[in-house]
Amino acid sequence: MANRGGFDYRNFQPWQRSFEIGYWVLMLVLNALFNSINAHIEHPELPAWRPAVWECSSALMLLALVPMVVAIERRWPFRFDSWQRSLPWHIPASVVFSLLHVGGMIALRVLAYGVAGYHYHFGPWWPGLGYEYLKDVRTYAGFIVAMCLYRLVLMRLQGEARLLAEPDEGPPLEPVERPERFLVRKLGKEFLIAAREIEWVQASGNYVNLHVRGRDYPLRATMAGIEGRLDPARFIRVHRSYFINLDYLLEIEPLETGDARLQLLDGTKVPCSRRYRAQLRERFGAVPIVTV
Repeated sequence: MANRGGFDYRNFQPWQRSFEIGYWVLMLVLNALFNSINAHIEHPELPAWRPAVWECSSALMLLALVPMVVAIERRWPFRFDSWQRSLPWHIPASVVFSLLHVGGMIALRVLAYGVAGYHYHFGPWWPGLGYEYLKDVRTYAGFIVAMCLYRLVLMRLQGEARLLAEPDEGPPLEPVERPERFLVRKLGKEFLIAAREIEWVQASGNYVNLHVRGRDYPLRATMAGIEGRLDPARFIRVHRSYFINLDYLLEIEPLETGDARLQLLDGTKVPCSRRYRAQLRERFGAVPIVTV
């Protein structure tokens, strides 16, 4: 499955987390710098530190809120084929985003002004909050768009999977009902991955992601549709959005809610709902149980 020549996602993967953090830090720092310069030009009568405090306080709070937006976007993915279902969740999320942003940056400004021996005044609350929300909802939307575009790029780099079909001549390579291998397309090239190497399967809108050695290969299918394609002796459903390969299950951690948290061999944590927990223990009772 190695990619000969060109960009190799495996080389990027160890740096992926650093790249993502660096992107948000660099983008917000540059945005704060340019906005500070513009504010100083528009208000030359003010000392330069005041516009800097305004923009830096805003940027720090936006940076602190990025993980929240990432978690929301993962919980309610915003895609072309499912945005109608996600939008009702993102609208109230944008309100919470704005309130946290405004409240945090006001607190930082009060602190900075106090250190300088001044008093910070936000102004009338209701007009001010409305004005800030109109700006914040655009910022929130920009964050979501950036995350969606980034996900599309990663999907392109990691590849897409499809079930093997019958060849033009000769017998089928695999039984279509339960293939032993999947055909993966990545950067214009095709590779075969063994079904037994799939570590877990996660629902994602009209797709399911096949996770194999640190990569996600989207397959256009539903969870119900993929269930009949997976070997029941190896794969088990543990959540409405997850199947796992029992060969990669390391620990079952019971939770007070009756659910469980599963740890796989690579350290990944996968949720297990109470509906499937008993079935999982019956199927794989030898797995170590971690008590809480």
